[in-house]
Amino acid sequence: MIEFAKVSKQYSRDVFALRDITLSVRKGELLFLAGPSGAGKSTLLKMIAAMERPSAGTLSVNGQSINTIKPSGMPYLRRNLGLIFQQQRLLHDRSILANVMLPLIVTGAPRSDAEKRARAALDKVDLLDKATSGPQELSGGEQQRVAIARAIVNRPQIILADEPTANLDRDNANKVLAALKSFHGVGVTCLISTHDEQYLTGADRIIYLDRGRIVDGWHNGVSNPVEISQ
Repeated sequence: MIEFAKVSKQYSRDVFALRDITLSVRKGELLFLAGPSGAGKSTLLKMIAAMERPSAGTLSVNGQSINTIKPSGMPYLRRNLGLIFQQQRLLHDRSILANVMLPLIVTGAPRSDAEKRARAALDKVDLLDKATSGPQELSGGEQQRVAIARAIVNRPQIILADEPTANLDRDNANKVLAALKSFHGVGVTCLISTHDEQYLTGADRIIYLDRGRIVDGWHNGVSNPVEISQ
């Protein structure tokens, strides 16, 4: 489903965000990206969403080349992705329900259908009772779960979550991860980055990055150097 082949991302002569990454992600896999801040986790996720392009190597998502994708191909790529970042970017001038409806409204879905699907998405993250509230009335953990509902309302094939538990207490972090894992449970491919190893549980695979390189891998409890570029 996702294929990195010797991918590097270079910002200047001496600044590499990623170096020689070779990695395959299978359909329906739950994969954690671990490593310290600055290891390259965010850049790797952004490249899958074509927010960044490879400086070298090739990257494909669902058979579509990220190296050569044109602006006209972006909507099709992004419709199949659910993006969750540390900054939720919820709109404070509208309700939680309206925030979750927005991705459907902008793609032309009928308002009644958008509301029905948004309510279902909020129910999945246990926030349907907050549908009429504003973002400022919710805790940080609740806002992050709203961001998850907004990300999955389009029924994406792939969820990309960049440090979704950052700045949350343990209880709220566990609720956010439980929501993400529930989508993996119904076949959605999930890539989740974190620098906090206490949350690295329940994954099919864990990939460790450091200074832009994959330095170690773990698969079903066993250290696994297969598909790891040194």
